[in-house]
Amino acid sequence: MFSWIDDELARWRKESLLRSRRVVTPLGRGRCRVDQDERQFLDFSSNDYLDLATDPRLREAARAAIDDLGVGARASALVSGVHPYHERLRRDIAEFEGTDDAILFPTGFAANQGTIAALTGSEDAVFCDRFNHASLVDGCRLSGAALRVYRHDDLDALDRDLDKHREQRRRLIVTDGLFSMDGDLAPLPGLWELAERHGAMLLVDDAHATGVLGEHSRGSVEHFGLESLPIVRVGTLSKAIGSLGGFVAGPQNLINLLWNTARTQIYSTGLPPSACAAASAGLRLIRDEPARRRHLLEVSELLRRELRQRGIEPL
Repeated sequence: MFSWIDDELARWRKESLLRSRRVVTPLGRGRCRVDQDERQFLDFSSNDYLDLATDPRLREAARAAIDDLGVGARASALVSGVHPYHERLRRDIAEFEGTDDAILFPTGFAANQGTIAALTGSEDAVFCDRFNHASLVDGCRLSGAALRVYRHDDLDALDRDLDKHREQRRRLIVTDGLFSMDGDLAPLPGLWELAERHGAMLLVDDAHATGVLGEHSRGSVEHFGLESLPIVRVGTLSKAIGSLGGFVAGPQNLINLLWNTARTQIYSTGLPPSACAAASAGLRLIRDEPARRRHLLEVSELLRRELRQRGIEPL
């Protein structure tokens, strides 16, 4: 029955596409140990941008929550209610983002999938940047809406495509705020102008920009000065914030809709108290210690400058 799997694995191995597992031990301050190698390595693959995942204050917050309520959340938040740490984190995110409310998801992947499917369906069209994260691409596909792919370096083509699909019930433009592979920013002002002119919605996944960009570390939407606009803002707690989970922040009616219709939230066990407590602590540190963000941007520029001096031009 599964003999075809061996053929697939052999093909991937031949094409050097077969992945292997490694045990990586984080050591903090951007360093790690790989497998049994006793040497320390600089970890350029980590998304722990602000070095919060190993911060003792996040650890202590997580320990205190475990001592208080135990390890698991026990059931879906919609079914059995939210625990106090879950509720506190929801309020902390809304305050951090400067929005009416927020809703938590088990992961950023789940936040994207559930939100796109809640906003669109078979009568609608979604416009997905070709360099979007897999969670956005899969969310667009699974929504059942007509899928259109665009490039953020060609907004004129997106303009024409939006006009071509003007008869759709709803239209949703979906983009990363900061693209994780190439490191470039989405042209959010231009995307918002198109969304407003065509009566479309705009969803921005700020997974890699939250905690990194903007005067208050709120991400690319703040970076471009678009916070007052009705943009669907998706984020993750698993990168710069140093914990686990995803969220959507926005107006009250949007959050109420997602609470009632986002299947990846309704049918998933809620975030554990320890993850919520650690995330709340991470948000406080991002707010109270802006030097972390400034340091990240400084060493990023240092890396690019040193690469250029050695004849390597960064993207």
